[in-house]
Amino acid sequence: MNNIIYAGKHPLTFSVSRHAHTGWEFIYCTEGQGAFVFDDFTLNYEAGDIAIIPPFMPHSNASTDGFCNIHINMLNPKLNIKTPALIHDDVNKFILNAFSASFFHFNKDTRQRTALLSSYGDIISCYIVSNREETLHSEIVEEIESEIIRSYNDCNFELDKYLHSLPFNYDYLRKLFRKEIGITPHQYLRDKRLQTAAETLSIDRGRSNIHEIARLCGFREALYFSRMFRKKYGISPRTYQTRQQEITPNETKIIL
Repeated sequence: MNNIIYAGKHPLTFSVSRHAHTGWEFIYCTEGQGAFVFDDFTLNYEAGDIAIIPPFMPHSNASTDGFCNIHINMLNPKLNIKTPALIHDDVNKFILNAFSASFFHFNKDTRQRTALLSSYGDIISCYIVSNREETLHSEIVEEIESEIIRSYNDCNFELDKYLHSLPFNYDYLRKLFRKEIGITPHQYLRDKRLQTAAETLSIDRGRSNIHEIARLCGFREALYFSRMFRKKYGISPRTYQTRQQEITPNETKIIL
């Protein structure tokens, strides 16, 4: 269990004197920049960075222009980290949301405070592990991926229009996305829609027709959807749906 035992904020601050904690400290820089100074090295940080500092690790925090942060102390997080480290939040600011919620619930006297803080401790720990394990992509590629994930099930979402709205060359973005993700933005969008369609067909059990499912997954035309589905999965959506209806609840369901 990842128990958050303290959550606080620094308004505009220029220095924090040398100190250490018996538990882990996580510091999210919300504004400004600075440096964490340890015995034999320094970690420079900026807004959006999260410092991970293991227990009993003396450090100070200094900034020329000042910084603001949310800082959390936690006991027993499940982290395989031996030395202080920095990670950066993604474009969605999910880690910042978790830090802000932790601060709010720590300072709000509610009956569920302990359970909520434990849950947010788990979320923060998972984000840190995931962030350190994944290959980091460039900020613009993360932004494109996030926009596709937010909008893929909207059949009015126009990926080309979105890409052209970005302050980069269109062909450069397509090549960069493919280099970092492995497929083009359009392939990523299509695969996300088809994967959702397969999952929907698996649980729908024939309640919706193919046209309805196509629109729910971001396809305007059922015919185009059926053609793309067959190309990816080797069978038509209707056949796939029929096969899923034949699976009994006790059978293992295999998604093609």
